[in-house]
Amino acid sequence: MGEIHRLNPVQAANHFVHKHFPDCEGALLAGSVVRGEATETSDLDIVIFDKSLSSAYRESLIDFGWPIEVFVYNLTSYKPFFEDDCKRARPSLPRMVSEGIIMKDTGVIDAIKKEAQELLDKGPAKWTADTIDTKRYFITDTLDDFVGSSNRTEEIFIANTLAELVSEFVLRTNCKWTGASKWTVRSLRHYDEGFANDFVEAFDLFYKTGDKRQVIQLADHVLEPFGGKLFNGFSLGKK
Repeated sequence: MGEIHRLNPVQAANHFVHKHFPDCEGALLAGSVVRGEATETSDLDIVIFDKSLSSAYRESLIDFGWPIEVFVYNLTSYKPFFEDDCKRARPSLPRMVSEGIIMKDTGVIDAIKKEAQELLDKGPAKWTADTIDTKRYFITDTLDDFVGSSNRTEEIFIANTLAELVSEFVLRTNCKWTGASKWTVRSLRHYDEGFANDFVEAFDLFYKTGDKRQVIQLADHVLEPFGGKLFNGFSLGKK
């Protein structure tokens, strides 16, 4: 099969908007192609604002040689998604809107971009002391499983869970946004490049060699300012 001709991202996004949403009020191109982080498998993230729509939806398709993820809202239906993203501390939609390149605008985009940026600048809600203790307990429980396990196959999956818990704990206790998958390490680097390097080095060493020591030290170091590991006396839901 011959190589599929692919337009550049901006051209493809423009053609896509004109073809599928010619009457929309606003459109943005976001994602890795905007940040200069695109790979061979990257798609186009396109955000549409169309006041004629009754609800929001997301759709995946291939057009103009690109896999495309389109996120479609009217002029108010995006707001609950902004709110939900911020509650879970993963601001996917606010970030896309804030960083997005304008493909079309009838005068609505500036206000929505401003709203998104204000949410990003504000950061996630501060964890309560009870939430911190609960997270300490689950890290402690997972860390103890990790230390005590001698089953290599189980250790790998325990380490995965520990990485998620520790990264979330570091970011949320410092009132920073979290992320999933590739956004985990991106969020850590945005918070503290040095810590992110230590985090990656510790888990990379374990995955390559089975040496747990740096992971254990990292988890202990993260918990230390909050009282260290927590097991004895912890309760959840007790009345």
